[in-house]
Amino acid sequence: MDKITTRVNEILLDPRNASTLAIVKAARNGLVYGAKVRFPHALVMVFLFRTGTVADKLRLILRATRQHARNLAIYASLYKFTLYMLRTTRSTPSLPATSSAGSGPLQLSLPSTAPKLGREARYDTFLAGLIGGYVVFGRGSQSSVNQQITIYVFARVVLALAKLASSMLLQPDAGGNTPITMEKKGEMTGGRRDGKNTINAWPLFASLSWAAVMHLFRWNPETLQPSLRSSMRYMYVWFFSLHGRVTGLGTDWVFAFVLCSYSNADHWDGIRNFLFHNQ
Repeated sequence: MDKITTRVNEILLDPRNASTLAIVKAARNGLVYGAKVRFPHALVMVFLFRTGTVADKLRLILRATRQHARNLAIYASLYKFTLYMLRTTRSTPSLPATSSAGSGPLQLSLPSTAPKLGREARYDTFLAGLIGGYVVFGRGSQSSVNQQITIYVFARVVLALAKLASSMLLQPDAGGNTPITMEKKGEMTGGRRDGKNTINAWPLFASLSWAAVMHLFRWNPETLQPSLRSSMRYMYVWFFSLHGRVTGLGTDWVFAFVLCSYSNADHWDGIRNFLFHNQ
């Protein structure tokens, strides 16, 4: 057993295998991270908001966990593989035979088994992310898991771009002047005078996000992701339907009242739906 462990470690620590093993390790990390993130989230959400038997709920949890872990594993390995292939296009060949100085015999430098990889270019990560994002998350029919992952990433990208834009506004020009003065910058960063060229973009990002989602939920709820729509409906809106018969017409009518301004937080008729239940 010790010999097997030693041999495995030799393979893992061999520099010639580093690029290939990095792809395998990325897949492993994506698989583990996806399972660790999705399983507790799905466990809570399914048992709180889904109906059905326990077996049905467990199947939903395992399916969401498997899809999240698998997609992150595929994306991570594809991303690392694309970076590797891009670097191979800029690889350098092995060194030729050389002779030592003086009158000694000719000494040869043995070529390596693989050429030396080139340096990473500035936009390699963008291209690798673009390919991986399309293959794993962009093409085909989209599940709620894929949409949640992508929307999560998008929100972080928007916030990061806002921070980047704010820092660019404070870059000094040739004369050392910035578009926003230090006094104004101090106000925007909560009154700090720490000399850092940053503007706190979070208040603008947070307020616009909540303004947009509430407006969409009020006027275009079908455009929102189903799980978000369900959560917001539970917190803010009371939906109910009334089935009745219109006398004299002989026809059944279903009256669906969608009271988008009728908040459950404002209405109760006893302790049951004040403290223990929402409706």
